[in-house]
Amino acid sequence: MDFSTYDKKELLLAAIKSEIDSNCVYAKLASFVKNGLMKDKFKFLAEEEKKHQEFLENIYDKEFPDAKRIIPTVSPVPLPEVSIPEDEEIQLSDVLQQAMNAEEAAAEFYLFLATQFDDKDIQHMLHYFSDMEQGHYRILEQEKKSMEWFEQADVYWPMIHAGP
Repeated sequence: MDFSTYDKKELLLAAIKSEIDSNCVYAKLASFVKNGLMKDKFKFLAEEEKKHQEFLENIYDKEFPDAKRIIPTVSPVPLPEVSIPEDEEIQLSDVLQQAMNAEEAAAEFYLFLATQFDDKDIQHMLHYFSDMEQGHYRILEQEKKSMEWFEQADVYWPMIHAGP
């Protein structure tokens, strides 16, 4: 994806918006899955996205101290979104695939965003965010594989992951 047509302010606002949206998605997923380990993973991912948001807000405030931070309702930068329909049956594996796509795009996005800063600490942190998003992708990928098995078998056993 070509992010070069956007200025630093738009990129930061898009990043903040993306982290807010991701936090909401993972929190929502955590609220309706029954599997305790999966619920914990979604809660973990939601908290990670919240931390990213806070860091990005700090960068924004440092870079644009006189500008009011107004988060757009729609991201100015096209990034994959995750949609969780409210009123219809969904396959959790489909939502996980959307989330994987979003994490993959976020990893690429943060690598580009790092090039927009001269501050080495910010660059390093944004590279770290990219690595973290790739880690999130792998967590989701594993959960998707597990979920596909359950969806194919139409099986759910509460406490299947609980230890002795």
